[in-house]
Amino acid sequence: MTLSSGGEIGAGPKGLCRKGWTAASLLRSPERLTSPMVRDRKGGPLVPVSWDVALDRVVHGIRLAQAETPDGVAVFGGGGLTNEKAYALGKFARVALRTSQIDYNGRFCMSSAAAAGNRAFGVDRGLPFPLADLAEADCILLVGSNPAETMPPFVQYLTAMLDAGGDLVVVDPRRTPTADLATLHLGPQPGSDLALANGLLFLALEEGLVDLEYLAARTTGFEAVKAAVAGWWPSRVERLTGVSEPDLRSAVRMLASAERAMILTARGAEQHAHGVDTATAWLNLALALGLPGEPGSGWGTLTGQGNGQGGREHGQRADQLPGYRHISDPAAREHVAAVWGVEPSSIPGPGRSAYELLDSLGGGGGPSALLVFASNPVVSAPNARHVAQRLASLDLLVVADLVLSETAALADVVLPTTQWAEEDGTTTNLEGRVLLRRRAMDPPEGVWSDLQILNGLAARLGVGGFPVEPEVVFEELRRASAGGIADYAGITYARLNAGENLHWPCPSTDHLGTPRLFLDGFATPDGRARFFAVDQPDEAEPVSQAFPLRLTTGRVAMQYQSGAQTRRITSLPGDAFVELHEDLARRMGIVHGERVKVSTVRGEAWLAAKVSDAIRPDTVFVPFHWAGKKRANSLTGDWLDPISKMPAFKACAARIDRITG
Repeated sequence: MTLSSGGEIGAGPKGLCRKGWTAASLLRSPERLTSPMVRDRKGGPLVPVSWDVALDRVVHGIRLAQAETPDGVAVFGGGGLTNEKAYALGKFARVALRTSQIDYNGRFCMSSAAAAGNRAFGVDRGLPFPLADLAEADCILLVGSNPAETMPPFVQYLTAMLDAGGDLVVVDPRRTPTADLATLHLGPQPGSDLALANGLLFLALEEGLVDLEYLAARTTGFEAVKAAVAGWWPSRVERLTGVSEPDLRSAVRMLASAERAMILTARGAEQHAHGVDTATAWLNLALALGLPGEPGSGWGTLTGQGNGQGGREHGQRADQLPGYRHISDPAAREHVAAVWGVEPSSIPGPGRSAYELLDSLGGGGGPSALLVFASNPVVSAPNARHVAQRLASLDLLVVADLVLSETAALADVVLPTTQWAEEDGTTTNLEGRVLLRRRAMDPPEGVWSDLQILNGLAARLGVGGFPVEPEVVFEELRRASAGGIADYAGITYARLNAGENLHWPCPSTDHLGTPRLFLDGFATPDGRARFFAVDQPDEAEPVSQAFPLRLTTGRVAMQYQSGAQTRRITSLPGDAFVELHEDLARRMGIVHGERVKVSTVRGEAWLAAKVSDAIRPDTVFVPFHWAGKKRANSLTGDWLDPISKMPAFKACAARIDRITG
């Protein structure tokens, strides 16, 4: 497979992502929102109004919802917001609204890997090393990711490694375009990745491949993990995962024999009701082989949104303050309160996580008003039919977006916002490097930035301190993050504009940033990485006679996230489908392209059948970019990881039926 013009992955310059290459077509699309809109009544039409009328309506609804408690209003953000907007949104919730009820769609993305990294290393950064290190590796094991379709520019590092003679091991229940690149493809049953990782560690111990010197010098807790994996002998792992013993041995030998090796996890391993423990199992394997903190080696996780790293660092998560500080830490509260000019006691405590927040809306003591920025939970949330019902029950739903998404179509007030080319701002990529994005053009008349919207609402609520200039906001973010885990104090627009590559932590303006973490020790009290013993849990939803297949979900090359933007770009082809193995199709009499019904206990989706030999016979795959009767998240369950509160998008029991008549 090549990433070249006219190919399956990119119809543009070599290695570019077609989604990004065509994004500019939305800048002047007739589907852009260019005026605020409100409904006069529930069920009435959305009608254009002035900004004054729209913002006054929002503030009136906020005051009604807050009549008894500030937590009557909730905020739901997005991992695509710039650092400045994510920071301002978190501050707005805590200072202007005084609500604890704020979270964001990034909870559905990297939260399990973040929690695993935090408890093992004391810090979460997607990659604790630069992307360029991947090209220099001798072996990479990639778990639950398909970057050949989802992040084509990333593949240059994998192909460079392969061209230099390195090995790529891909773990995925589907034979994806990324798996086609691999030296070895392991296709486990969805939800069995933890058992697979434990089985590989068992073999590393059995074959004497564990780095005992590294364990003694740099880690703690290995004996408990050694005992925990003792029962994961190859034949047991093979029965549970479907991965053969020879392939298991080949994979661990490739990793252990490499001078420089990396284990990278992504959503396929993490979007489970036990996602933190699954990421931890792979992290345990990396530690046992002596990879993290060694030059050219390590463990990391791949981001899934445009600002997936920065979006979770500066306060739009329910339990977080800027700089990756925890909201329950008295010292963190005191520091941030001083920057904000408020009393520490006035900052609310932790609120509900993303799905718990959505589930609580509109009744039973939950918020009766919700403000949504840069997110489309009607499509992206699990058990989405239930989420849509909760949104419809609100007294006030406000959505700020650039198009009329499925969530915006339910709103009482819709606010049009600027796009990436129409505003300055910073984002932070998966390697912790801060990028400055400069405004290239003016937005359409009548469109405001999110910072302007927050400023206008705060002013009407009688609260100051919400500037509209991104650089001014960033200067405040620098002060608020100073001394935190994600310390941006030394990063400035001037340094970024001058072309400096600055990775956090960067505590002062004469600091060069930190492209590689953990070389001298981990961010734990004793400087050692922590092992955690984990075991394969029971399935959240086992297959049954009524629902005999395992459903997994994910992304495809031509669409992005909820599809609110990419489905509106006519040059991005494709439609929703369900991929099923040709043997399953043959047994059911299903032919390629036939419309079928996919069902779970939560709902159904009507999709075109994609008959393939690239998926397990016991598994079906549905991409999650479409809405209505094609919505994958009508099917997915709402079980949550107990630590990260990540929903279980990647495995549930399902069935397929032919549509007759």
